[in-house]
Amino acid sequence: MSHRTRLATSTTRRFLAWVLVLCSTPQILAQENAAVSFEMPKSHNPLNSYEPSTVPELRLSNSPLLNQLIRDGKLYLSLKDAIQLALENNLDIAIARYNLPIADTDILRTQAGGVFRGVNAGIVQGTPGGGVGGFGTGAPGAGAGGTTGGAGGAGAGASGLVQSTLGAGAPVESYDPAIIATLGEEHQTTPLASLTVYGVPLLQLNTGQANLGYSQAFSTGTSFSFVFNNSRQTTNSPFINLSPALGSMFRVAIQQQLLSGFGFGPNLRYLRIAKNNQKISDIAFKNQVIATVTQVANIYWDLVNAYEQSEVNEKSVAFAQHSLDNAKKQLQLQSIPAMDVMRAEAEVSRRDQDLTVARTSLQLQELLIKNALTKTMDDPVLEAMPVVPTDRLDSVEPPAAQPIQDLIAQALHDRPELAQSDIDLVNRQISRQAAKNALLPSLSLVGFYGSSGLAGPLNPVFKVPGETNSSTVPVAYSGALDNAFSNTAPDYYVGVNLNIPIRNRVAKADQYRSELEYRQAELRRAELRNQIRIEVRNAEYALEQTAARVDAARKSRDLAQRTFGITQKEQDLGAGSTYQTMTAQRDLSLAELDLVTAMTVYKKAKVELDRATASTLEHNGIRIQDAVRGAFADPAP
Repeated sequence: MSHRTRLATSTTRRFLAWVLVLCSTPQILAQENAAVSFEMPKSHNPLNSYEPSTVPELRLSNSPLLNQLIRDGKLYLSLKDAIQLALENNLDIAIARYNLPIADTDILRTQAGGVFRGVNAGIVQGTPGGGVGGFGTGAPGAGAGGTTGGAGGAGAGASGLVQSTLGAGAPVESYDPAIIATLGEEHQTTPLASLTVYGVPLLQLNTGQANLGYSQAFSTGTSFSFVFNNSRQTTNSPFINLSPALGSMFRVAIQQQLLSGFGFGPNLRYLRIAKNNQKISDIAFKNQVIATVTQVANIYWDLVNAYEQSEVNEKSVAFAQHSLDNAKKQLQLQSIPAMDVMRAEAEVSRRDQDLTVARTSLQLQELLIKNALTKTMDDPVLEAMPVVPTDRLDSVEPPAAQPIQDLIAQALHDRPELAQSDIDLVNRQISRQAAKNALLPSLSLVGFYGSSGLAGPLNPVFKVPGETNSSTVPVAYSGALDNAFSNTAPDYYVGVNLNIPIRNRVAKADQYRSELEYRQAELRRAELRNQIRIEVRNAEYALEQTAARVDAARKSRDLAQRTFGITQKEQDLGAGSTYQTMTAQRDLSLAELDLVTAMTVYKKAKVELDRATASTLEHNGIRIQDAVRGAFADPAP
């Protein structure tokens, strides 16, 4: 059976296995989808706001696709399978996936007027191989850092950009309503120096309170409060008019900022920045997927390179051993000198060493790719399992004749880093406007309206003889309550509060610093555009160069193959020596290894061009929704 036939057969079996799994156990995919749902639970129960929300525990089991690709104790892997396994199992992507709901918590927080905490805008790089951890070259990234700062944070953001004034501006009050209730009973005894005022040496007061308050702020710079206070007080003093004295009062107060803190701009800046940070988090996750897929593709082609180099070295050792056996037989017939046998033995030893190096390199690449495609390798069988790549370096397509300016335009339009930079500039613009507003004095319009009522039985000492009730207040608490809300004793106020900070150096420094940080971010964006242009051009040049290298290596391989065929025929005819034939075969092996290396570099150059032009997801058929879930649904019909 030919190599292509075996590949076709394995592909058919894999497809049938997929059909069988999807038909018989659809709940597997549903379980995998549910395992990566980190949204905060929502409930219509008002008490849910006071209960903690929990995140599902980690599920470190590998996806079912991994077992489906194992046959006869080996893991048969195509590049497409490797990418899908990475999106399902790779821990770098799994770590980055948590940043999406983390960004959602900032929106929930800022909807209530709270300060945003920032999101991770960098790339997680904990998977060795493919350019990370000291193994080769490959996917770049900013590391696990690059977190956007919260308001007032004194530190540096990604790429050395200062973000200390992000979110600066006037204070923002809570938009969540607050209810404050006080219920209590107090007994107080106060020694007195004279009986003149209260008529007792020890004044005893028993005070009961039942107070209720409500407060809320609004995004216009308005704050509202309502208080409703009630009290009941008894005393042992014979000179107190009412005992018990029953009091009731309410007050409604409104305050509106007129300068600093006025309007939606300064008061909704946290929420707007949090929503923009959510977009940054989504883009950062896309960038993470691109970086990880790029890394996995590089690891895969390194695996193919190691696999094919091992095959070339195995053939080389087998030929050298066969030539040594023939040389020993010819020595017994005294048809060749002993020196030829010694040379053949030395050649076998060198090629055995090369084969050992190739096999250990293959084992390392197998380990690296299994680590990149699994959540755990605690299973010793999986850790030691050979990996057989089904995609080979048997063909190299010529580079597409796409104008370099079109590639640059595509990269400038689609690169996630530029999209992140654009949104970051929007956030900084929001902060600039809020910092300007914070320069203004604090001027607020204040007004309140309230009323109070009093009730209680009159002390007999103050009763007028002959009158049944000489008191002007009702006796029961209901009377005090009626008086409080009948405008009998109104209390109202309208005014302004003005606070002018002399010199205003803190706000002035923050405002100018926000301007500096904005201009700095603009320069970083311009630098990023130039960097992307260079990356695209470099990737395109590298693709052209490696294509030429593949062509040259193939011609050298073909020439070495013809040379080896000639020397082998000469030896068969008795005109050549074993040493010449082995030398020609060694040259052929080196040419084949050089071709394998050249084709590997070409494949990785294509991977880099895809990354530089932000075409990685499109060219690999990846939907970002599947990457977010960590599981693949059936393709749409």
